[in-house]
Amino acid sequence: MKNNRFLFSAKGICTAALISLSTIVYAQKTADISTISEKTLNTILEKNRAYYTQGKVADYIPELGKMDAKAIAFSVVDKNGKVFNTGDVHKKFTMQSISKIISLMVAVNEKGETHIFDKMGYFGSDKPFNHFSNLETTGKPLNPMMNAGAILTTSLISGDGEKPFLKILDMVRYITKNPSIDYNTSVYESEKSTGHRNRGMFYIMKNSGLISGNEDQLDNYFKQCSIELTAEDLAKIGYFFANQCVRFDGDSTYKNADMAKLVESQMLTAGMYEFSGEYSRTVGLPSKSGVGGGITVSVPGKIGIGVFSPALDQHGNSLAGYHMILDLAKQYGLSIF
Repeated sequence: MKNNRFLFSAKGICTAALISLSTIVYAQKTADISTISEKTLNTILEKNRAYYTQGKVADYIPELGKMDAKAIAFSVVDKNGKVFNTGDVHKKFTMQSISKIISLMVAVNEKGETHIFDKMGYFGSDKPFNHFSNLETTGKPLNPMMNAGAILTTSLISGDGEKPFLKILDMVRYITKNPSIDYNTSVYESEKSTGHRNRGMFYIMKNSGLISGNEDQLDNYFKQCSIELTAEDLAKIGYFFANQCVRFDGDSTYKNADMAKLVESQMLTAGMYEFSGEYSRTVGLPSKSGVGGGITVSVPGKIGIGVFSPALDQHGNSLAGYHMILDLAKQYGLSIF
């Protein structure tokens, strides 16, 4: 009997030791985030470069269709604000839907979260970004990351004419510390002339009383989508929201932990459109994509990531960009889950 007890005890100790050892081994599989370098990024970029052949450049906005499908860039801003770049880091592209997280911040700063979300939801969606969703039933957009919600968000920013747009532009310039950022007039004109679905959403919301202004407000939305920047700028935006709205150089003018949580939660819930649920499972990080080929990523309390590759998957997300983010997240154990 004593021998049996000893055997059971020995087995228990061995099992516990094996579990502990496997936990240590698993933990060692992920690299230390402080070891991220341009070499690391370049290795990941080259591994995923060819994904552009499986995607398609957005052409429903004619100007976007002119983008070079082979262009690719990868940028990280580490915890100390140091920037690491590789690829076509000087290549400019338009923010498109990534601008929605900036307009949300500006609107909530002005009007408060309650006022903004009285008019829309916090919901995710299984529908594409330009879907009318429940506008014709409840009259309210599902969230501020889909086009309808973003159009409404921008319309709620104070000011006549293009003042709301200029507030968004100024915020992008501040976060990136890049005063040269501006919008691409050709893309803006192209979006405006082909944006019939967005115009339809605008007038449904105007009909339901959510929007009271004129098409100047919709023009502001088209302009914000046409803001041009680089993958490095996106990494700085990702860093900003990852670090309680503190800029990469330590400037804390807009420091606001609650604002960062709001924006990051919307990025996680709906930032990758109807792919957001699967993306949360595989990558597990607050992210926002745009059909210009960019994705900005926040690793809460740590780093910001920016990627660019204009060939998109069926959801409107950068295909090579997604795989670069996924590889980085796996290599460094970045998922918040």
